[in-house]
Amino acid sequence: MYFLGIDVGSISTDLVVIDEGCGIKEQLYLKTKGRPLDAIARGLRELGETFDSKEIAKAGVTGSGRSLAGAFVGADVVKNEITTHAAAAAKIDPQVRTVIEIGGQDSKLILLEEGLVSDFAMNTVCAAGTGSFLDRQAERMGIPIEKFGEAALRGKNPAPIAGRCAVFAESDIIHQQQMGVSEENLLAGVCRALVNSYLSNVAQGKKLLPKICFQGGVAANQGLKAAFEEALETEIFVPREHKIMGAYGAALLALERKDAEGTAFKGFDRGRLDVEIRETPCFDCPNQCKVVRLLHEGHAIGAFQDRCGKYQRDTAM
Repeated sequence: MYFLGIDVGSISTDLVVIDEGCGIKEQLYLKTKGRPLDAIARGLRELGETFDSKEIAKAGVTGSGRSLAGAFVGADVVKNEITTHAAAAAKIDPQVRTVIEIGGQDSKLILLEEGLVSDFAMNTVCAAGTGSFLDRQAERMGIPIEKFGEAALRGKNPAPIAGRCAVFAESDIIHQQQMGVSEENLLAGVCRALVNSYLSNVAQGKKLLPKICFQGGVAANQGLKAAFEEALETEIFVPREHKIMGAYGAALLALERKDAEGTAFKGFDRGRLDVEIRETPCFDCPNQCKVVRLLHEGHAIGAFQDRCGKYQRDTAM
């Protein structure tokens, strides 16, 4: 008996399969590339080479594309990223009190009390505090993003860079380059600026208690981890599963439903369907929902954004 978790984000789409003991049996980290349905389908096809659909007892989804994923794969659990990231962190280490999560397009802070969320905050306003900003600067400077953190660690005199705005930050970086500042010090400055932005915006007014867990794809950046440790004056824990924590949390929440009868999961063969996405306005009631329908060969196989659930019930597959 296995449990599937899917996290559909703007940068990556992650899939995790766990067993009844919460152990990860398989994990996939795929680039979304602006086509979340294609990424989900690819992940299902790859997992279908290892697992039989009948082995999946329950499926959970999360992320910004969770509604789409839930309608496509047939989800038993649909949860927001705060809940799933918290569940994963608490499972990996029950001593975690603070979760720092930086993704491609947003950043989150989650505070835990005995494994439960006591407070949280998110930043979706500016790219300066996200992974996409780091990607852009690495690309502009001709540095592989995988080498970013290693190079930043060598910077002993971080360049002063404004971190509250992506536009101003990039202007500062260009100015520092023109002043002859070394690449290592520039990258160290970028890491420090991102940390300062996170602490002054996302974490403003909140107490970050140890043990602190740093997760998300950006957590692999050793320069950023070091900058957080310097600012917070404490060690930062980066779990081995940091890139797929949302999907892992979704799978864990699906596991909690194991005693419920049946599953909504439609099987790994869904990944082989040619699917059309169509928005359908509904005027049957004052809500006037703009329903998103998934169609295969003209037949509805899933729907979401209908408040009453009528279209979700009316599916052919």
